Amino acid sequence: MPFAVRSPYVSLPVLLALLLVLVGAGPVGAVDRPVVELSKAQAGTGGSVTVSGSGWRPRALLTLLVCGQAEPRRGVTGGTNSCANTDGRAVTTGADGRFRRELPVVEPPVPCPCVVHAATVTGAEAEADAALQVAGHTVEPLPAEAAGGRLSLLADTRLRGSGGLLTWFGSPPARTLVVTLGNIGTSAVKDPVFQVGTAHGVYAPEWQDQRWRGTIRPGGRARVELPVELGAGAHGDYTVSLKYGGKVLAEHPWGVDRPWGVTLFWILALLVVPAALVRGALAVIDHVRPRRPGHAARPARRLPLPAPRRASATPWFAPDGDPPRGTGT
Repeated sequence: MPFAVRSPYVSLPVLLALLLVLVGAGPVGAVDRPVVELSKAQAGTGGSVTVSGSGWRPRALLTLLVCGQAEPRRGVTGGTNSCANTDGRAVTTGADGRFRRELPVVEPPVPCPCVVHAATVTGAEAEADAALQVAGHTVEPLPAEAAGGRLSLLADTRLRGSGGLLTWFGSPPARTLVVTLGNIGTSAVKDPVFQVGTAHGVYAPEWQDQRWRGTIRPGGRARVELPVELGAGAHGDYTVSLKYGGKVLAEHPWGVDRPWGVTLFWILALLVVPAALVRGALAVIDHVRPRRPGHAARPARRLPLPAPRRASATPWFAPDGDPPRGTGT
């Protein structure tokens, strides 16, 4: 009897706790990954669709693009080169991680299937896709997936190369990303297309597709070397990332020195150019200044010398003079 009386009071808190856990698990799972939704699934060129999203990081800057050769499950297989980049839009999420933005519908540079691709610009990387049928645009099947082929990083990454005199004067810094990858899948990976990204500071990486020629058989390994190049005059702290199959395989820091040669050039220019301009201006002024005729040929003026004193005609008036001869006293 005592057990029968206490049993309801013991089980009630347990049930309430389980109920709270089940209820709380729903919202957490719902915002685990970002979501993109469209106001309509099909639109023609010249029209627009309303893009809305949820589950994004608060106050995050996103880009919205219409991309071809893509689907939500596989993502944009050709990278951002498959997107209409010039007609994209930017949007900032709210405090709740939601956004809403009008996006013009344009034909991407490659055939459909097409998606609206949303990706973060700054901070932690995140992206999502929503299928869109672009009316009248060419449709071609996506390239077949490599069934069973999976690449994994086996050794630390490194950047090979160094700067030179041209880099010191602002030439684009360039390195070679060297990684050792292994195929842990069940089928060979032939001529894989990697995505190499460079990120400056807190900004999201800018990805470029690069194809590596070769085959990595199941259980095998290969040394992969891919070129990396920044823009002219780039300097500061960068991060080089390697992605394959939508997964980031490796990241490596890259500290780029400031191109001091450019600074030295401008310092010299600020000192030499004004001096040359002043000298040139003085030469021009001296050349165009009007001159009086004969000014250069006229001899120097000479002062007249005093005339010699002549003897007086009346010597008797000369002071202290002797009297004339032949005169009486």
